[in-house]
Amino acid sequence: MIGIISDTHDNFTNVMKAVEIFKNNKVEFVIHAGDVISPATVNYFEGLRMKFIFGNCDRDRQGLEERTRAIGGEHYGSVMELKYGVKTIGVIHGDNASRYDEMLRKGYDYLIHGDTHIPEDRMINKTRVLCPGGHYIRESHTRYKIIILDVDLGNATFIEIK
Repeated sequence: MIGIISDTHDNFTNVMKAVEIFKNNKVEFVIHAGDVISPATVNYFEGLRMKFIFGNCDRDRQGLEERTRAIGGEHYGSVMELKYGVKTIGVIHGDNASRYDEMLRKGYDYLIHGDTHIPEDRMINKTRVLCPGGHYIRESHTRYKIIILDVDLGNATFIEIK
């Protein structure tokens, strides 16, 4: 099982709650699909096996990469491609429409994205597209969510952060 989070936008409270949920669910690793914002936020993910990509609001990219290394995580730049067993996973923030379309054409089993702040779980051709939503503090009307994904069984559980 893997954890998925995106667009945390320095919402430290939600990050701490999400980390606890990920730990309680014993996820193998966590994918962050961009818009962490400040390198200090990365520190809250310490203790988890983290895989990050950049979002369009991540300005201090060098700082984010350094903090990621400091907690033992991995940073993939703007695009992540993983093999999990026999399944393929692509991760993109989603702010670049042509790159998003290109990623869809690659035919991953799963395409994970952020950017929209809207939870999503749908099939596009043979690719399951997942977005956990966002944690931007000014969007208080939004229900902040993360995903626990059982890649092998195809179960994506959206968990609301309260």
